Amino acid sequence: MTGWKCFEFKTPNVQKLLRFGFVPTDGGFGYATQILDGQFIFSMTVARDGELRTDVYDEATGEPYMLYQIPDAQGAFVGSVRAAVAEILQTVAQQCFETEIFKTDGAKNAISYVREIYGCEPEYLWEKFPANAVWRRRDNRKWFGAILTVSGRKLGLDTDEILEVLDLRMPPKKVREAIDGKKFFPAYHMNKQHWVTVLLSDAKEFGTVADMIDESYTLAKK
Repeated sequence: MTGWKCFEFKTPNVQKLLRFGFVPTDGGFGYATQILDGQFIFSMTVARDGELRTDVYDEATGEPYMLYQIPDAQGAFVGSVRAAVAEILQTVAQQCFETEIFKTDGAKNAISYVREIYGCEPEYLWEKFPANAVWRRRDNRKWFGAILTVSGRKLGLDTDEILEVLDLRMPPKKVREAIDGKKFFPAYHMNKQHWVTVLLSDAKEFGTVADMIDESYTLAKK
């Protein structure tokens, strides 16, 4: 149904759900509101495992209105119901859920480090590539890093596993010295002379990655 895509890579925040108006239920949290000038009641449940469900009921009869969930159902009226539901879903996704694309400790450490040291959050710039983000300096808006998900084969590895990586600026001499085909790779989708791709997995050796982030941030000022 239209509207579900906005929950891609999202996880619910309990406190935000409660502030929005969700109430605890046996299996999670529930919310209900009128739509279309009170003609229908929209209800939504967020299970504790993150599963979502929506229902629409006729206010006058209490009967469920199912057509909005049937893709082949056409017409102005069913379209207006879908639009009303989609608007609520977009709002809930923005106000009650948090983006959680990156799963490895290495990626989470990098995001936390950049947030704490430089006050920068990942910026998700591409609608077609929602699992890719960049960091930009706050003073000149230049990129100093990109955090991406990419198939191992695109890095030259013998695997189709989706990996989490960092693209960071580095002086050309250091780029040449760093690349080993295991942890450090020629920059993915960046200038291979001035950038390097770092494979993120666990929290090991994050001190080295933090130092590289610092250097990349400095180089982005020039």
